[in-house]
Amino acid sequence: MTDSVVQRWLFEQHHADRLLCLVLDSQNERDMRQRWLKSSRYEQYASVYGETVVAELADTGPFLFTFDQPDDRRLDALLDRPDSHWGWLASLGQGELNAWVRHWQERLLVGTRPHQALYRFHDNRVLARALEHLPSEALPAYLGPAISVCYWQGSHWQSTDNPAPGTYPLPDSPPWLHLPMPDEQAMEIRLANAHRFLLAEHVQAYAGLACTQDPHIWLRERLAQAQAWGWLAPERLEFLLIQSLHTPTIVPHWQPRPDETPDEHFDRVYLLSKSWSGEMPS
Repeated sequence: MTDSVVQRWLFEQHHADRLLCLVLDSQNERDMRQRWLKSSRYEQYASVYGETVVAELADTGPFLFTFDQPDDRRLDALLDRPDSHWGWLASLGQGELNAWVRHWQERLLVGTRPHQALYRFHDNRVLARALEHLPSEALPAYLGPAISVCYWQGSHWQSTDNPAPGTYPLPDSPPWLHLPMPDEQAMEIRLANAHRFLLAEHVQAYAGLACTQDPHIWLRERLAQAQAWGWLAPERLEFLLIQSLHTPTIVPHWQPRPDETPDEHFDRVYLLSKSWSGEMPS
């Protein structure tokens, strides 16, 4: 999709007598937020974090702005740089802004104390991933009063219509909080966890490794190997890391055999390693 698609979406929503709305990340777009605040009427904007338990973060939280014209020139500076993750666009029924603010306020906090976090619904990457994976029947509870949304998907503009706009209670187990993690994010989490594990449990051998090579490169290579073999379960990954600290290269018997499942592969290598180390009879 190109900017022409965004313009077409804006005009279509306007001609359908819908309220146009900008979802703006004010933490990274403070100058843009101030420009919109100065040129908007009081009833045309709202701070999502305001009047919530995270009200002290309102200045850096998302703001919602409604606007009247699909060719509003204030949008130009945002549409020209969609990959800067400033937010996204939505359409609402007339007079629905306050209802939509309440909708997201009810969905702000994720998890339970003391491990609560803020759900970054205003990040176009978060929205795009949710809309990619959620079934159509889950969209109304996720998008609420929004009739349609338009967002940068990562390489192009995309729009999604809400099949049943309205006010919905927060589900007991919101499906948008149980989506598959992006591969890059999952790898970074595994990398950090593996680094902490080796520092805590095998610091001497890990320090010795660091004398000859970059430990982060070594860790990434081991994690890539674990992913290729299907050994990402914690006990299997720990086994691979520990063995690899003492074996510079993967020996032939570690390679999977044709038609060998990950379970069979791990069990065979594990038993062989225990046998050769003298921990069990050969």
